[in-house]
Amino acid sequence: MLFVQILSVNDLIISVNFMTISRGSKKFSRKSVSLFSALALTLSLAACGGQPENTATPGGEMSKAGAIKVDLKGNVALTGAGASFPAPLYQNWFVQLNQAVPQLQVNYQSVGSGAGVEQFTKGTVDFGASDVAMKDEEIAKVSKGVLMLPMTAGSIVLGYNLPGVEGLKLSQANQADIFLGKITKWNDPKLVKNNPDLKLPDSPITVVHRSDGSGTTGVFTKYLDAISPEWKKSIGSGKSVQWPTAKGKFIGSKGNEGVTASIQQNQGAIGYVEYGYAKNNNLTMASLQNKAGKFIEPNEESAANTLAAETLPPDLRLFITNPDGEKSYPIVTYTWILAYKKYDDPEKAKAMEVMIQYGLTEGQKQSSALGYIPLPATVVEQVAKAADVISPDFQITIK
Repeated sequence: MLFVQILSVNDLIISVNFMTISRGSKKFSRKSVSLFSALALTLSLAACGGQPENTATPGGEMSKAGAIKVDLKGNVALTGAGASFPAPLYQNWFVQLNQAVPQLQVNYQSVGSGAGVEQFTKGTVDFGASDVAMKDEEIAKVSKGVLMLPMTAGSIVLGYNLPGVEGLKLSQANQADIFLGKITKWNDPKLVKNNPDLKLPDSPITVVHRSDGSGTTGVFTKYLDAISPEWKKSIGSGKSVQWPTAKGKFIGSKGNEGVTASIQQNQGAIGYVEYGYAKNNNLTMASLQNKAGKFIEPNEESAANTLAAETLPPDLRLFITNPDGEKSYPIVTYTWILAYKKYDDPEKAKAMEVMIQYGLTEGQKQSSALGYIPLPATVVEQVAKAADVISPDFQITIK
């Protein structure tokens, strides 16, 4: 087991656990270090078991990561599993949280939303994570009750590998037709029409999709449902779908990290991936046509415009599909931590609230640098109030 720890002058420690990254994404694993270069970080390697220097006082009362007051009776370990979409951010949070509260250690495995919901439902983890909120029938299977807590948000982008071609624009019809296998060459007249100033090559399109059960797939296919009646009728939406592989060249890869690596390794490839992975690995991204007919470049501002136009309901479940707004990026989603309403161990219940508080406060300050969208203040308040029922012995404080 090997951890990469990247240290800044501010003692920021970002840990990437290579045991959570699929074998097919080793190229991404090495390249992912580059995402932190903009933060002027320096690299060091530490063997598993090496611990970063603690800066917090016993009990986690104060640290450079922020003030947290909690009385834990001994060491507490939380385990979580789920979405790869927020994994870089969550892994960063949990390393920093351990600096603030040395008695609390959180281990998060990036296994995909489908596997995360499954493990959470079976009770084999302390919390799950999913890019798609659980359905009523899924919630009914969890005897301890379910809290769905949106902790961050981000865009899903179409990254592509066409050397020398930048600024690709994709209409909604063309987005659907590529993934339906109806557009199979880059110089298809439909693509040329939207991109008259680009020299698109006479070469085949390789579509890269997720091979595992994935909330990212769930969000992306729900979007395709909204923009394409043919997609909705023939393929539909879900964490896993049957891709039309007989109509074109398709490659399946595990996790956002795997899709990123496959796009990088295959010239002519295009695939859907979370914005942070694309940004931090220098993938070229297409501008996507939105509901208003505008071609919108994926970035933090366009995603924030989408969130600003949406209202989170009381149950914190919101599916954003092809939103209104001339400046809105069309594929944006919250991503949820799945917590139980009741924990048998009161110390774990307390630790869960500590973890959530950190994510809602100090954690939000780290979001933009890693390609995520900080939660609106109103959403932070809603999530804190919903999560504060987990433990009677800790009160979540966000101000």
